[in-house]
Amino acid sequence: MEDIKIGSSLSFRGYNWRVLYIEDNAALIITEDIIEQRPYHDDYKDITWAECGLRKYLNGEFYDKFNDTDKSRIIEVTNKNLDNPWYGTKGGDDTKDSIFLLGIEDVVCRYFGDSSEKLQNRSKKQNYWFQRKDENNNKRIAKFMGYDYWWWLRSPGRINRVAAYVHGNPGGCVGINRNSVFFRSFGAQRDGGVRPALWLKLEL
Repeated sequence: MEDIKIGSSLSFRGYNWRVLYIEDNAALIITEDIIEQRPYHDDYKDITWAECGLRKYLNGEFYDKFNDTDKSRIIEVTNKNLDNPWYGTKGGDDTKDSIFLLGIEDVVCRYFGDSSEKLQNRSKKQNYWFQRKDENNNKRIAKFMGYDYWWWLRSPGRINRVAAYVHGNPGGCVGINRNSVFFRSFGAQRDGGVRPALWLKLEL
């Protein structure tokens, strides 16, 4: 079996990936860096992960960049798309995904340290960002073209026309409130960063 551990890096299909979790001869991995910018959806409208344009892209055009051997190692999984924990915004239907984005609970409670107590005990002053001084923020920082930049989560934001994200400045802070699923006025330079995640079958 490949000699990998949680927190280590591996190369797969031309990208460097961080190992977040290992279970039953499979590893949950996410790209170390933001690999591109894309909108969450192709229009400003109510949307969930199940129907959004970014999910369609990741499981279509992006997935098809992998050759047949690589695809045989990518495990399709069923993702539970939870409601926003602060605003109750509907997360939508469960989805079967080969490539996906992490959710709020993944980045706050599971794979970048455990800040679940702060998530569950929101202060009255917390309306936009989750704990700007959270000790685990630095673990969530990602770069795009050498600079800290924000990246999408699949979870909904305050309403279904916005989605949650991880902030670039202050770095690693989780934006539970919102970033617009589509920016009409700013063009591609405002689009969110994409860090694909997947479950990879480990080689024996």
